[in-house]
Amino acid sequence: MSGADSMVTLQERLVNLINQLNMPILETSMVVSRWTNRLLIQLKEHTDDIPENLLHPWPLDVEPVESNSSFELEKALSLVDRDRMDILDTLIRVTLEEEQMLVSDALGVMRSWEHLVRGQLSQAAGPGQLFSPTEIPDDF
Repeated sequence: MSGADSMVTLQERLVNLINQLNMPILETSMVVSRWTNRLLIQLKEHTDDIPENLLHPWPLDVEPVESNSSFELEKALSLVDRDRMDILDTLIRVTLEEEQMLVSDALGVMRSWEHLVRGQLSQAAGPGQLFSPTEIPDDF
């Protein structure tokens, strides 16, 4: 399968699973972050010539919401559903192996997801919004 087809397959599977599980933005972002970091490390092991759009997170399109609320990060992290996160993590791993995706292609998909979830996290004014479902635009 071509690189573009593999990227579409990964994207479609991510969209379907995240929607099916009604996955909170915090959980989605944690899995996406883990894979983005993992793939970037793998890519750095093979080349020093990494395009900027893969090397760094993409700039946000929105201004972050300022909030006066405070909460304990550890408490929020204790409330995440590890099983749901493991399912998403497994889906990504299996798809990368099954499709034999290039690390750079996989990282490109993860950067687009990172951009989406960072934008949504930046709009969270309180801890409850971290557990709002990940919103996936129709054209994503």
